[in-house]
Amino acid sequence: MKKIKLPKFPHPDNANEYGLLAIGGDLSMERLLAAYSQGIFPWYSPGEPILWHSPDPRMLLFPENLNVSKSMRRVFNQNKFTFTSDKAFEAVIKACSEIPRSGQEGTWITQEMMEAYISLHKAGFAHSVEVWSAENKLVGGIYGVSIGKAFFGESMFSKVSNASKAALIKLTQALQVQGFDFVDCQVYTEHLESMGAQLYPRTFFLEKLSDSIKKPGLNVEKWADLFAENQ
Repeated sequence: MKKIKLPKFPHPDNANEYGLLAIGGDLSMERLLAAYSQGIFPWYSPGEPILWHSPDPRMLLFPENLNVSKSMRRVFNQNKFTFTSDKAFEAVIKACSEIPRSGQEGTWITQEMMEAYISLHKAGFAHSVEVWSAENKLVGGIYGVSIGKAFFGESMFSKVSNASKAALIKLTQALQVQGFDFVDCQVYTEHLESMGAQLYPRTFFLEKLSDSIKKPGLNVEKWADLFAENQ
């Protein structure tokens, strides 16, 4: 893959108590890759300038710590869903932008952000997992950015019960097979904690990240095979 010259950001230690580090710039591929490689991600609402964040502590899910509850094991055993990856990336990110969320009036996934992550996907840096019902309808999914052996989860959605949980489980299991070090979940939620994610100091996260991004990235051919199995 062609090497890209990455822009520089302020060091994450300069972020304020809310994790806000920088304001402005753009969502070019170069800037997004630079941000993720340094533990930074964009998060802002429509009408605001681009806001770059690096919260402390950081919510991380190590694949070996994934917790699959008894109820979710039953869901998988009942074969309620089938799974694919990168078959409907644009549909997943669109659904993530539209799905109603408790406590939120709107979405932070703007049209500008959708276009930026679709570009990352086309360049091989962003991936999705799709969850399909027995009627072959897209009922859940997750997408994020992959650099080296680090995966940065961005958003997930569910139109039926347990679909987003199933997407995260399937994603994490596939990442573990490929030797990924962690899924960056960014900020704390009870939902993520129940699935095995934990909060870690930003210094710990940045040390892990520095090592992970130097490793060989996702093997796309073998990745697709992981989602072709057990359908």
